Amino acid sequence: MPAPEDTHDCETCGASVAVADARRSEPFGDLDPDAWQTLNCPDCGDRLATVFVGDE
Repeated sequence: MPAPEDTHDCETCGASVAVADARRSEPFGDLDPDAWQTLNCPDCGDRLATVFVGDE
């Protein structure tokens, strides 16, 4: 089971999604897509979080 900081709860469908299982897309707005990614629920497609990935 992933650590709590490695999961996000989808407010739309109620799924608990591990970061590794989330679909990733480019962020909205002026955020640099090389440094930031939006995590989306794999079940319903709703946005879960925007996360910094610049160190990856």
